[in-house]
Amino acid sequence: MLTTIVHLITGSADLAAAFLFMYGLKKMSSPVSAPWGIRMAGIGMLVAILANFLQVFTVDEAAKPHLLVNIILAVTALALGASVAWFKGRTVAMTEMPQMVAIYNGLGGGAAGAIAAVELLGNKTHGLGQLLVTLLGGLIGAVSLSGSVIAWAKLDEILKKPLRFPGQRILNATVFVAALVVAGYIAFAVHSGAPALLPISSIIWIFFGLTLLFGILMTLPIGGADMPVVISIYNAATGLAVGFDGYVIQDPALMIAGMVVGAAGTLLTLLMAKAMNRSVSNVLFSDFGDVSKQEQGKMVGSEKPEEASDAGIFMRYAASVIIIPGYGLAVAQAQEKLYEFVKLLLSAGVKVRFAIHPVAGRMPGQMDVLLAEAGVPYDLIFQLDDINDDFANTDVALVIGANDVVNPAARTDKSSPIYGMPILNADKSKKVYVVKRGQGKGYSGVDNQLFYDDSTFMVYGDAQAVLVKMIEAVRSLGAAAA
Repeated sequence: MLTTIVHLITGSADLAAAFLFMYGLKKMSSPVSAPWGIRMAGIGMLVAILANFLQVFTVDEAAKPHLLVNIILAVTALALGASVAWFKGRTVAMTEMPQMVAIYNGLGGGAAGAIAAVELLGNKTHGLGQLLVTLLGGLIGAVSLSGSVIAWAKLDEILKKPLRFPGQRILNATVFVAALVVAGYIAFAVHSGAPALLPISSIIWIFFGLTLLFGILMTLPIGGADMPVVISIYNAATGLAVGFDGYVIQDPALMIAGMVVGAAGTLLTLLMAKAMNRSVSNVLFSDFGDVSKQEQGKMVGSEKPEEASDAGIFMRYAASVIIIPGYGLAVAQAQEKLYEFVKLLLSAGVKVRFAIHPVAGRMPGQMDVLLAEAGVPYDLIFQLDDINDDFANTDVALVIGANDVVNPAARTDKSSPIYGMPILNADKSKKVYVVKRGQGKGYSGVDNQLFYDDSTFMVYGDAQAVLVKMIEAVRSLGAAAA
């Protein structure tokens, strides 16, 4: 009777958790409702975790001697994980947010891989179908773990350049095929009961070693400019791995949450790849960003420096300004100063809007989060398709720390590695100011013709320092008038 009641409660809790996951995800589709959506999804996760502790009332006699130890281990792991996540979530800088997302996503994949390993090593799978799903979940989870760690190292600039060598794709394919062969052998040996060449536990560890190695090898050659798409791919992979593991251990909450995350991550990956006018396979298996192998068109013209104060005053008397934020804005932590400058322009009657490219920054949605953190109203923020046609009628485009997403070479230079990628049409505005720390190339290493155009002026310096000077210049106009 007690077992039936527990199963009824946990089943209801899993259903409620799944609903909260999906409801939260839906709310995250809008910046206005996203905070509420995150809370709802978090409550759903809490419900699922607490409900699973009721399983202690259904354990058989053989497992009871280990029950207290397992509870202590579970509670300790939850306490440590929650404490670290809470602290890092509260203290992480916006520039480190992509790294945190990458590593946490990798931990999710690692957890899914660990569940699969426990099921395999404990011979807990029932039937060939469940065994194959377990192996698939373990493969995807392990690849997501090691691949996400490499993505984190690239984003944190521990690994500063893509690692490429002759025969790399052949090696990657060999390792992947070897992992599949070992997985097939495990399935055959366990399902048939035939004697294995090695202890089955050793073969399982070889399988996970190959999958971890494949995740590393697959991610090492990918250029840094592709990291937003890579993070999205591994996010989808982690969701799928969790969903498969949910099926294996018969946990509806994991199944539903994993499949929702997997589907959402896959859709986001496809949308981002489309925003770069590239296929997902091209992201994973091309040499994008390896400009040493490509003949780029020569830059025409010269960079023209401009004082920050002069640029600020010019925008004060403009009729319309479109601001394009990039990763440099996050590095300088200048979003607060930017919004302060924007409020001065708005109060002077200038029409100001923000233009966001889908792959601006180093993770999906980073620029939207950055502006929301500064309190920028959502009705001032526009996505590429909604604002791109307006640049031709705009007095000033202000580019802050962005490079590839405003590079006209994507439209005109077939030799450029970013040719064909949709960009923000900053070059079509009447005047362009580019705030940049120096004369170096952007994250992808591709030269930008926009910087050399006749209508473009470069404002060199840290974005926060530049914006402070712009603010002071505009305020001095008001003081002089008074």
